[in-house]
Amino acid sequence: MNRWKRVSGLGLSLLLVPTLSIAGEVTLSGEGSVRYQPDSARLQFTASAEHEMPQQATEQVAAMMSEWREAISQYQDRLQDYTDATVNLYNRTLPGSERGEEPQKRAVASQTVTFHIDDLSLLNPLLEQAQSIGLNYNLGPSQFFHSDEAGLEQEALSKAIANAQSRCEFVAQQLQQSCGDVVTISINGDFRPVPMMMAEAKGSADTVSSVGVREVHATVNATFELD
Repeated sequence: MNRWKRVSGLGLSLLLVPTLSIAGEVTLSGEGSVRYQPDSARLQFTASAEHEMPQQATEQVAAMMSEWREAISQYQDRLQDYTDATVNLYNRTLPGSERGEEPQKRAVASQTVTFHIDDLSLLNPLLEQAQSIGLNYNLGPSQFFHSDEAGLEQEALSKAIANAQSRCEFVAQQLQQSCGDVVTISINGDFRPVPMMMAEAKGSADTVSSVGVREVHATVNATFELD
């Protein structure tokens, strides 16, 4: 019994020595974000025509494309990854306008141009040319982007890590300890930019007046040692 008391007393004494206490851990998250304005855009324009004869439909499309190439000649060397190789020709059947009338077959031809620009000052002049020629297009927020999105993502991630580190230091200070090494860290890989404003179209000409501001987010979850 006396031996057991001595062993128990020794164990209690060791627990009361501060220098031998086991360091704790703290798990917390950090967030970071970067606001930016897109400086580039992916564009797509389509020339289309419809006629009873396929040759007539294709000739109309060819004429529109020839006019388009001439109109953009001054911008051609600034259009990145330019291609007009998407060409379509198909027939569609229209029901007769009156009962008993034979359905009508129409040939539909189209040719699509795609490219991207890294200078948004070209956007409105290109849209104006497309409108004057009669090309079809659809322009939305998803088509605008920043030329250095990877750099923006890294900046947001750096801010998230710094935020986690700062929170760890605050918690440690409140506990009269210090923030130590990172035990584990996980990164939220979803860096999809969030539009703060939508791309706007103004007036009957549909020229873009404002692309708007985007925000990219990053989140980390980290476990730190407390010394």
